[in-house]
Amino acid sequence: MARDPTKTAASALLDPAVGLDDLRVFAAVARAGGFREASRAGVSSASSASEAVRRLEAGLGVRLLNRTTRSVAPTEAGAALLARLDPALGEIASALDVVKSARGRPAGTLRLNVPTVAARLVLPTIVPAFLAAYPDIRVDVTANDELVDIFAAGCDAGIRYEETLDKDMIAVPIGPREQRFALAASPDYLARRGRPRHPRQLLDHACLRVRFSGGAPVPWELARDGEVLVVEATGPLVGNIGSAVDLLIAAAVAGAGIVYTFEDWLRPHLDRGELAPVLPRWWPSCSGPFLYYPSRRHMPAPLRAFVDFVRATAPRAARA
Repeated sequence: MARDPTKTAASALLDPAVGLDDLRVFAAVARAGGFREASRAGVSSASSASEAVRRLEAGLGVRLLNRTTRSVAPTEAGAALLARLDPALGEIASALDVVKSARGRPAGTLRLNVPTVAARLVLPTIVPAFLAAYPDIRVDVTANDELVDIFAAGCDAGIRYEETLDKDMIAVPIGPREQRFALAASPDYLARRGRPRHPRQLLDHACLRVRFSGGAPVPWELARDGEVLVVEATGPLVGNIGSAVDLLIAAAVAGAGIVYTFEDWLRPHLDRGELAPVLPRWWPSCSGPFLYYPSRRHMPAPLRAFVDFVRATAPRAARA
């Protein structure tokens, strides 16, 4: 009779027929959606990962993954095991990091899940100095513009803006405490089409739009002297938030229309004269991003070091 591997993750960890390394490999393969994908993430070779999962299934007496030539997905038992296994493996990693840190300096891997804008505009001012200060820590960054469960994704922490933070998370300010959205177009475009003098005139222009991952367009919100206007602009090009912004900016530089995004993303092009500001008195501000993470009894040593580093360097990282 097959044993039930889903009763508790702890029971699986204590089962003499189950190896901890095999459980880690199974979790990595299930999260990555394949043996090769897990191998590219540095878990082990694809063949070694496949053998580890087969060994685990044999030890538990139940199939954990459905395999086809195109995909690998957890079975019902595998999904149930993974849901309980991730927190248990996280606690083990945290406990081991605490022990390792007793050697004198933190060591291990810090896994971050961040939006593209944070990877482009926030982390470059922090991560290089952090790596120099903590040479035994490896930082693994996933840029993802969808709202994800960082725990289920196998990450230690993430970056989000205040309106999307889960209330049960610990949040630490990171990077600039205020950011502005800006409008810009190439001088050639403005010479051909004219320069808007009021947000309503944007309706007569070619606007290069960004959409959320769910498909809804990101609104163009503008503000001046307490007046807030939302412009439902249209235009010849639409792209995903974060990942397609570079394309939209390139199109704006080429004269295709007006683009709306973070001022810091546009700043190099504005400074070089490739783009010109549009309606600068209407550019709205928003609060800066936060580093967030779940409360744990044993915080991983790399995360603790990063949180302390972010707090210590906040005055230098923040920009008025």
